[in-house]
Amino acid sequence: MNSKGTLIVISGPSGVGKGTVVDMLLKRLPDTVLSVSCTTRAPREGEREGKSYFFISKESFLKMIDEGGFLEYSNHFENYYGTPKFFVEQKLAEDKNVILEIDVDGAKHVREVFPDALLLMITPPSREELIRRLRERGTEDEVLIESRLKRADYEMSRSQFYDYTVINDDLEKTVAQIISILDNRRKGLK
Repeated sequence: MNSKGTLIVISGPSGVGKGTVVDMLLKRLPDTVLSVSCTTRAPREGEREGKSYFFISKESFLKMIDEGGFLEYSNHFENYYGTPKFFVEQKLAEDKNVILEIDVDGAKHVREVFPDALLLMITPPSREELIRRLRERGTEDEVLIESRLKRADYEMSRSQFYDYTVINDDLEKTVAQIISILDNRRKGLK
């Protein structure tokens, strides 16, 4: 495929600030969009078709799998989620950068299908800081925090498969570093 946009995969453990980093990147990079995933789950209050997700039936999702319509997909709690190729390819062809905020397993699949994707792992400055952030959110009990920490250990153990690891110890610095990485890639620098 001929495109000038960059497919940017952002991964990292829960509580590291990926969502905030992505929001800031979208505000500062007008030529960048967030990929809209497909899901088989019902819309939640406030979610909009084509903006939050593409809400499709399980049958349609399975048909798209059979037809190779996803860059990556997964099944969580009886619902499917996936990154549709058509959306990503369309935006890249429009010379847009496309951000995927996905887990390390999804990132591996994207790299297989789209070898030119830029993979960025966002990490906390320390495991202790990650624990503090998860507790400070106040949205999970200790059992769930422990589960998230085990998953975080797994995800960070996969960082060697990423093009860059960016430590999110200062939000402004983190966003500036990612923008610099994108600028250098556009200029053909490493």
